[in-house]
Amino acid sequence: MNLHIETQGNGAPLLLIHGWGMHGGMWGGVPEQLASQFRVMAVDLPGHGFSKTEKGEGRREKGEGSAEVFPFPLPPSPFSLDYIIDQLSAQFSEPLTVCGWSLGGQVALRWAMREPEKVQRLILVNSTPCFVRRPDWNCAMAAETLAQFATALQQDYAQTLRRFLALQVRGCENEHELLAGLRAALFSRGEPDMAALQGGLEILRDCDLRSALPGIRQPALVVAGERDTLTPPQAAQYIAAQMPNAKLALIAGAAHTPFLSHPDEFIKHAVNFLHE
Repeated sequence: MNLHIETQGNGAPLLLIHGWGMHGGMWGGVPEQLASQFRVMAVDLPGHGFSKTEKGEGRREKGEGSAEVFPFPLPPSPFSLDYIIDQLSAQFSEPLTVCGWSLGGQVALRWAMREPEKVQRLILVNSTPCFVRRPDWNCAMAAETLAQFATALQQDYAQTLRRFLALQVRGCENEHELLAGLRAALFSRGEPDMAALQGGLEILRDCDLRSALPGIRQPALVVAGERDTLTPPQAAQYIAAQMPNAKLALIAGAAHTPFLSHPDEFIKHAVNFLHE
């Protein structure tokens, strides 16, 4: 399939990958600001935004980790983590810096594992190697909470996405202003495919990349919001400690969207890293 990609600027290529249920337009003013120094590409993932899918496209695969550990009902979806990466990889032939936000960070990590010659640097924004709590992993969302999202998605997906936006900004310094902006942008590129939303929840439920982190050797900047309740900053600290060439940037006062709530600080960290 052809993914919708918006490109600005010239220079070294930088790909922005959004989170669950979002689209490439949710990055706000970040692409324009970075485009003064880089060629910035903001993608709509399969089934999101303007990246529409053909009926039956995609393939069903088991994600990283075990679905049986945290069972909750989800209708079959073709949107596995590796399917998404296949679609992204087909769009780009040159080496990239990949910036992934939330679920997009898990996509970026897995892509860096699969194709280290293509993914040369990483910026991981409020991401985690394992979104759901496990017996040996507490800095994550409870499986029961994610299960409630899966059930609510079937009943009223639009309201479920709006609720998810509220969780992303909870505790942030300018929470109400951010939430209004996110809600205005959410469906500005149309409504996401239900199968893509379900597939994203499967990835969040099943994916556990903790054991792979020491083998991901690309330079990485791990950005975390100090007040993030969806992917706690302890998860970012873990990533930065486990990856051999990673460093942490903790943004005070930010929640799950530091590039929107604290854009100048986010841009400064990203530019400094990309010029190293």
